[in-house]
Amino acid sequence: MKILAPSILSADFTRLGEEIRTVAQAGAGYIHIDVMDGDFVPSISFGMPVIRAARKVTDAVFDVHLMISDPDRYLPEFAACGADILTVHAEACTHLDRTLALIHSLGKKAGVALNPATDLKVLEYVLDEADMVLLMTVNPGFGGQKYIPYCTRKIRDLRNMISGRGLHTAIEVDGGIGDATIREVLEAGADVLVAGSAVFGADPAGKVKEYLKILGEYEA
Repeated sequence: MKILAPSILSADFTRLGEEIRTVAQAGAGYIHIDVMDGDFVPSISFGMPVIRAARKVTDAVFDVHLMISDPDRYLPEFAACGADILTVHAEACTHLDRTLALIHSLGKKAGVALNPATDLKVLEYVLDEADMVLLMTVNPGFGGQKYIPYCTRKIRDLRNMISGRGLHTAIEVDGGIGDATIREVLEAGADVLVAGSAVFGADPAGKVKEYLKILGEYEA
């Protein structure tokens, strides 16, 4: 199943609840929530209070991407405030296996995120424990960046790794996804597409529906 996950990092924060409701009602499968701490990445975004408030406006899946150092400290709180999927960066975890086990113990799906230059080899021993792998297709920390071309090969390589093991781990891509790249990443094997500035423009609902039609062309 192909899923569109609009990133609220690009939403109008003066109307955040309305923006979330709009894309969810238009058919977006996930709401992508980028949490940034100013340490692991240069920017600071938002945290538990915003997620808790947003949870009241929709029952859509909250796909929470933790771009933070030492995420284990906060996982129970993010789980409690409404996250459905908790994705941590391999680069930020001292004991990645333990972190994934903690997420599962909280009753949530566990994702592993990799920065563009991080080798897929870091997944060698934990791929079976991950429900999803998020491949960053820009360097994390800011919205509106351009897609890094070599990430297409990385998506394809990960798809082959997953298929070779007979797994059903979802591949999520995040960064520079829009009109010019959506088909490229789908053809490479992506399952979940994060789109921020490409969706939250003049007509978010219309853009969601447009992208969902394209995703439908790639359904198995």
